[in-house]
Amino acid sequence: MGEPEILPGASKAPETPDPAPAAANPGAPNLSTILSIPVTVQVVLGSTSLPVASLMKLARGAVISLDQRVGDPVDIVVNGRVVARGEIVVVDEVSQRFGVSLVEIVAGASLEQAA
Repeated sequence: MGEPEILPGASKAPETPDPAPAAANPGAPNLSTILSIPVTVQVVLGSTSLPVASLMKLARGAVISLDQRVGDPVDIVVNGRVVARGEIVVVDEVSQRFGVSLVEIVAGASLEQAA
């Protein structure tokens, strides 16, 4: 997976300045190395619990009801932790692609809480 695509008209996060070279401050961590670490981002539409017997009966065309309602915010999960919530949006009707517009950053999702 590559960089997320920023479409025309969509807002882009401000560019972060390049970190100072490690030679300038030999005791500082190399921020560019940290910023290049890949993370897994998932958008969770909802979930449900099913008994194994019901799961075994599922076939093509079966509908599984989820705990979310249409219009409810979806969870944005990074490396297994919910970090934000958003709304599903149509990105490109021609190619039938959709995306997520962030509406809330989850409290406690900041870097200070990760320690």
